Amino acid sequence: MTSKRRRLAECRKACGFNQEEFAEAVGVDRSTVQRWENGKTDPQPWQRPKIAKVLEISASALDALLIPDAYAPPQPPNTWLAVAPPASDDEFEAYELARRVGASNVGKETLRRLENSFDELAMKYPVSPPQELLERVRKHSTYVAQLMDARMTIAEQRRLYIVGGWFQLLGATLHIDLNQDHAATARLQTAATLAQHAEFREIEAWCYETDAWRVLTDGDYSRALELSQVAQQLAPSGSSVAIQATAQEGRARARLGERAETYAAINRVQQMSGALTPRKRTEHHYQYDPGKSLAYTATTLAWVGDPTAETYARELIARLAPTDDIHKWPRRVASANIDLALTLLGGDRLDEACDAAQRAILSGRIVPSNYWRALEVVKAVEARQLPESSDLREAYQGLTALEG
Repeated sequence: MTSKRRRLAECRKACGFNQEEFAEAVGVDRSTVQRWENGKTDPQPWQRPKIAKVLEISASALDALLIPDAYAPPQPPNTWLAVAPPASDDEFEAYELARRVGASNVGKETLRRLENSFDELAMKYPVSPPQELLERVRKHSTYVAQLMDARMTIAEQRRLYIVGGWFQLLGATLHIDLNQDHAATARLQTAATLAQHAEFREIEAWCYETDAWRVLTDGDYSRALELSQVAQQLAPSGSSVAIQATAQEGRARARLGERAETYAAINRVQQMSGALTPRKRTEHHYQYDPGKSLAYTATTLAWVGDPTAETYARELIARLAPTDDIHKWPRRVASANIDLALTLLGGDRLDEACDAAQRAILSGRIVPSNYWRALEVVKAVEARQLPESSDLREAYQGLTALEG
């Protein structure tokens, strides 16, 4: 094998491809790759951009790998870089750059597994206790941090920053669920920083959307509206985060009593979610799906005092809770029952409202950041001096006692 072909083969191997895998990736036969590497033929000009992309190198770096031996400078054993003629310094810089571009201690397989692990945790989010999930997120975040100092390609570094940003974002969400504000803020800031370095605006938009939800639960509705609008400006058009940020805007406006703007936001959410093609399985926390549309619509309509919230809440409950076992509910069903209770109270269907609220509280699926929503129902029942109020208050106190 000639030295130029050895460089091409070494670069291929450094990227984790055998000849057959490399051939499939660039759209040729394995025999073609063999001819390239044994010096019999060169890749055609139209094939070179695809080869450079697969090897994650620039076109100029690929050209350096394919320079014919006849044009290479003399190479005494073991000292060829040291004795290169001054006129050929640029050539050797290109050779060395090509070698470094292909060198990595991270690897595509490690990054792929980290990305898959994040998706797995994001899909466990709706049904897992936040404290348990947070422990796994911490371990993955620590591993990502350890990899930051490893040798890697530029493309691998960007992927590492992105997956690290996702883990930080999920960790922040879990801290918010557990009312751990300082930790949540730190993780949101880190996620946004990693996203900015990777020029990945989707994560940055999610940071603002997540913070909008946090301040909404604290009662700062104007700030929640502001943050949700910033998230929409950053979000890629038609993305899940664009839809969810719009949904947060609707909820903030509902709390502010802006009925017309609330309905306008609901309509925008429904239009965008109808056009979205899911990329992940349903119940992925960072992938909008029809169930989320129902949930956000139910909550927003309940907050604005619209009785049609009942229809949306019942549809979501029927879809996600086909059995009566409340302990198997996903988190959305518990929230939907709270929305249902608020709506039924508004329609003076008091017994049904108390039943829905108690089922939600006893399910164990309400996280600390949502206790205030359950408390709203409890206080509304107590204000009406209903006989069920003492049982409901007792159930609520049992729920909050678990946090302590």
